[in-house]
Amino acid sequence: MDNDTVYWVGLSCVEGLGVRRAHKLISYFESPKAAYMASLTELEGSGLPAAVCQSIFAQAGLEEAEKEIGEAARAGCQLVSYENPSYPPLLRQIADPPLVLYVKGNVQALSGHCLAIVGSRRASAYGLQAARRLARDLAERNLVIVSGLARGIDSAAHHGALEGKGKTIAVQGRGMDKVYPSENKKLAEKIAESGAVISEFPLGTGPTPENFPIRNRVISGLSLGVMVVEASEYSGSLITARLAAEHNREVFGVPGNITSAQSFGPNLLIKQGAKLVGEWMDVVEEFPPEIRMQLLPSGEASDDGQDVTDSGRLFEESLTPEQKKVFEALRVDEALFVDAILDSVTLPQAQVMQVLLELEMNGLVRQLPGKNFIRKL
Repeated sequence: MDNDTVYWVGLSCVEGLGVRRAHKLISYFESPKAAYMASLTELEGSGLPAAVCQSIFAQAGLEEAEKEIGEAARAGCQLVSYENPSYPPLLRQIADPPLVLYVKGNVQALSGHCLAIVGSRRASAYGLQAARRLARDLAERNLVIVSGLARGIDSAAHHGALEGKGKTIAVQGRGMDKVYPSENKKLAEKIAESGAVISEFPLGTGPTPENFPIRNRVISGLSLGVMVVEASEYSGSLITARLAAEHNREVFGVPGNITSAQSFGPNLLIKQGAKLVGEWMDVVEEFPPEIRMQLLPSGEASDDGQDVTDSGRLFEESLTPEQKKVFEALRVDEALFVDAILDSVTLPQAQVMQVLLELEMNGLVRQLPGKNFIRKL
């Protein structure tokens, strides 16, 4: 823990300050410690309300912070302040990042490439299956799955990531002294073994309704994108998707039955321009090339236990000379327009199109919208 953590925690305890004002204050004085060391006149010069300035000048929050740090340690929590090198880099980019994160588990998981999967607490069997499968497939490809530890889609996403032997992060809407809902206590323990359970709320904070929209901005802020699996018209998951758009993150939707109320959210998002998701590649292909390369596995296991990458190499060895020419012209980190492929191989256009179809049918190539092609292996 860095030496200034007590000051970060202290500011989070000052009544009437709030996260955005706290960041403005810290920017003004360059550190939370300097803010606490400032004179009342200097504090008033920062533009804060007089009552807040007087509280900070009187060292409000520091005594509570000392107690909170001790209790967090006893509860097995690490405290990661905004200036700590382990603080998630993407979360720093939002307008109101938490001053301090309480973390149980692997702090390094917070800096991985993350994708949020969220949805209804009252999910259908289809929604639960879709969330679990997509989370598993994406976790197998080194994406850290972020969700809110709630019943329904959130729990399915966490379970899927664990099944994929990957990491997952659960963002709580309450203090870290307890798990909400209580039936997910075992799941939270399992998550913390490789991933992390986190919160910005002080210990003892209950799961009150107003905490969950606050929690949702952290789910979005941690992630490269947010995928909504099932959500009704007034679901909190749509708030998370809106925050993702505000944070300049990708928004994904898993389409559902148009007669189901739980499909309203993702179907609406897709109508508004969110990326429709049917498989893991629909997500990965939206990320920048340098991230896609990092998400490609060194070896993937198929359902029958065979290494997919090895089977792909075996198939490559059986390619015809024409197929091999086209296959080698393609890239795994960037989709190529068909004209670029035609320019790079000395084959007639009709033959190239036929070969691309053959490669796609054999699972080595994927066609994207607009006659763009990308290698899957």
